[in-house]
Amino acid sequence: MIIQLNGQSHEIPAAMTVSELLDSLGFGGKPCVVELDGQAIFPRDHSLAMVEQGTRVEVVTLAAGG
Repeated sequence: MIIQLNGQSHEIPAAMTVSELLDSLGFGGKPCVVELDGQAIFPRDHSLAMVEQGTRVEVVTLAAGG
């Protein structure tokens, strides 16, 4: 199934939660901001929000530095 991840086509094997997607991308447990189809998803909702065929996902990681 194809989703749009940060503006690029990305294939996932099946519908999954945001938490599962973040884990598969190597972002599990790291601070990041996630939007699904233009709606911000609170971290507490990552295990409930579903990513399915055609979903537009934006993931922004947070990094400290100067």
